Amino acid sequence: MYKSFLHLFRLALLACALWLTACTPRYDWRVVRGDSAPFTVLMPAKPSVQARPVTLNGVAAMMTMTTAEVDDLTFAVGVIELPDTMAAPAALTAIRTALVNNIGGVLRSEKTLANGAIEIEAAGKPEGAGSQSRLLLARLVAKDQRIYQIVAVGQESTIDRDAAGMFLDSFKF
Repeated sequence: MYKSFLHLFRLALLACALWLTACTPRYDWRVVRGDSAPFTVLMPAKPSVQARPVTLNGVAAMMTMTTAEVDDLTFAVGVIELPDTMAAPAALTAIRTALVNNIGGVLRSEKTLANGAIEIEAAGKPEGAGSQSRLLLARLVAKDQRIYQIVAVGQESTIDRDAAGMFLDSFKF
């Protein structure tokens, strides 16, 4: 009798676990505020924050990245502190080039939005990714001495464009 009860109990636990997994939303959207720079954005999972020095066209700067991942899709907001506002145009070009190169990609489209942001779409296969083509959707914005890069990147065949669009559109200074 005890063994059959234990077996039923285990089956009930397994059924509950499967039910909870099925009910868990793929995206757990939350408002995230920048630690080192003023911004808010909706992120689909709990983010992590890292900072590191970078060099853009010979100019040393500090970059802070706030990232969240869901499945194979990465959402990131990078903030680069420049020494002065004069470096911003060249920095935007360098960042765009670096983002496209990071996925071994080619630029598919680029446009300037009404708020001055540059929106890009690129696709490519990074080294070591096998045959997995990556899609990069990004917005680049210069404000004062900061450059913001808002990026969604994932496998081209499975990227959720609605989620990426929601993320990109939610970014505010």
